[in-house]
Amino acid sequence: MNVVDSSGWLEYFADASNAAFFADPIETPEELVVPTISIYEVFKRLLQQRDASTALAAVAYMRQGTVIPLDQDLAVEAARLGVSLRLPLADSIMLATAREHRAILWTQDSDFEGLDDVRYVANG
Repeated sequence: MNVVDSSGWLEYFADASNAAFFADPIETPEELVVPTISIYEVFKRLLQQRDASTALAAVAYMRQGTVIPLDQDLAVEAARLGVSLRLPLADSIMLATAREHRAILWTQDSDFEGLDDVRYVANG
């Protein structure tokens, strides 16, 4: 299973320099877990930078994976990870979701560099 961080989705949708790094997990939706926080972050950014139609199309694409809502157990685990690893809120939720689903987290966010079960590429 795979979780793609919001930065990875945005990179992929923009066909930016690291898009190919994120292509395999994104293009294999049957193995893709999508935290709801990713949908929020991607939709918001595309709405700010592009338009509502583009943002909605991105969300439709993301929903091909298994969307995981933030429930109370996941929230508590995310908070624990946030404190122990000094991660911001969204990053904590991403990592907690990946770990709950025994998934690899794909990212270009340096907060995750060096963590187990993370595939990191520097933002290029």
